[in-house]
Amino acid sequence: LFDVPLCEPSAAMGFAGNRIWRQSEERSDDSTAVALADPAVRLLVVTPGRLCLKFDGAAFDPWFSPAGAIGLKAELDAAILLGRDTRGPVLAVPSAIDPETLPQEIKAIDFRSINMQGLLESEPLGALAQGAALLAWSQNHRFCSRCGSPTELRAGGYKRLCVQCGAEHFPRTDPVAIMLTVTRDRCLLGRGRHFAPGMFSALAGFVEPGETIEDAVRRETLEESGIRLGRVQYFASQPWPFPYSLMIGCFGEALNEDNHADLSELEACRWFERDEVRAGLEKRHPDGIFMPPKGAIAHHLIRTWVDAEQP
Repeated sequence: LFDVPLCEPSAAMGFAGNRIWRQSEERSDDSTAVALADPAVRLLVVTPGRLCLKFDGAAFDPWFSPAGAIGLKAELDAAILLGRDTRGPVLAVPSAIDPETLPQEIKAIDFRSINMQGLLESEPLGALAQGAALLAWSQNHRFCSRCGSPTELRAGGYKRLCVQCGAEHFPRTDPVAIMLTVTRDRCLLGRGRHFAPGMFSALAGFVEPGETIEDAVRRETLEESGIRLGRVQYFASQPWPFPYSLMIGCFGEALNEDNHADLSELEACRWFERDEVRAGLEKRHPDGIFMPPKGAIAHHLIRTWVDAEQP
């Protein structure tokens, strides 16, 4: 432990820079109202799949006052307290405003583009991951899974309480294993049907109930490619607000190389030599093949393997 670098690989991932003190043990049912009354409060205004950003021609600013948020049709009664940073309380608030009706100086940009294009610094980008995930969870749990009655926000948005049976519902995170299967000289990459033309990436899949991360890596790799894995090594994790996942990045040791891709899930899946992967990362592959951008954990898995040349 004491020989491990102080800055872990996860810190370099997009959406991983959140520095908000979440106040997990200090939330009351009126904590959102108290935060909104604080003169230093700042809000993220989130429309379905997008964040509202002020643009001054040079940089993007994601923060709004309560009055500014109301001007964008934000629902303050559905706001969720993310916590506090060095400047004061921070909340995320939903809005149903049509992006086409926004003022000229305000843009509603999808989360993925904000991350991949580096439109925000790491700390507000991390706050976006927290806020977007919590708002999605809250929207998807408006009714009790036990009795079907309406639920209400409590604890600053970190709990929903059933008004009928009293069941308490708490935010969830869906774990997803994303893995780079490797030999000493090659790695296995696949193409999803929704990928941009030419892009290949690491394989991925949800961790199932009663399953370790390592076994999920082995199962998903076998199901999607027919490749059996031996050793599995954890690499890093990345918050992924689509809608509320945690990407768990691993390397897997291939025990066989006869690839039998499941083309019902993938469009393509094949082995790549190290020099070919490097060309894809640098966007100079002769066939136009490229890898995910730096905002994705898949990029860091692939880059780490490429740079760790074997003697």
